[in-house]
Amino acid sequence: MASPLILINFKSYREGAGNNAGQIGTAAELVMQESGVTIGVAPQFTELHPFCKHYEIPVYAQHIDPVEGAFTGRVPAFTVRAAGCVGSLINHSERRLTIADIEATVAAAKFHHLESVVCTNNAAVSAAAALFAPTYVAIEPPELIGSGISVATANPEIIQSSVEGVHRVNPEVKVLCGAGIQSGECVKKALELGADGVLLASSVVKAKDPEAVLRDLISKI
Repeated sequence: MASPLILINFKSYREGAGNNAGQIGTAAELVMQESGVTIGVAPQFTELHPFCKHYEIPVYAQHIDPVEGAFTGRVPAFTVRAAGCVGSLINHSERRLTIADIEATVAAAKFHHLESVVCTNNAAVSAAAALFAPTYVAIEPPELIGSGISVATANPEIIQSSVEGVHRVNPEVKVLCGAGIQSGECVKKALELGADGVLLASSVVKAKDPEAVLRDLISKI
């Protein structure tokens, strides 16, 4: 996906379901079309196909499993691809996987032509994740997730060290940063530190006016 990428994770928030999800999708599509900045969304699983069908924006799953067949309740990569998604989050701090499962899931994403966004919690894990050659590594210090305190200002070193570590292992892997991202100033700082975009959730999904927040997020790019 073209950089910079603004990727919105709807998580399992009530504000990210049903008609509310549609309002966020409409806002993301409008702001992306007007600005030219890539705005992706990771809606809840029940919304994946409707989003892919109705909105001209990149849609990501929140999780996939490297399985198919008799695995009730799992989310095979091929079903996400069939729904029209371009990629998936992997190993979010709220859906952690083992190293072996991360490797297998990235491989499944590649096999089904899906982008992979591997979430990590520190610079060392970011560099390790780059060994699997995902599309993105997304560094998110868990203590700042949902805090309203931006990683770009509270811990800029972790972004820089993650970018450096990832690129030492594989310069083709892009780096996103997340946790507390809520404004255009946060995005600007993240990009200055070497990130290729941001991953965020509550600041958009829980906003009374998602369009206004999105316009602010891209205002300094």
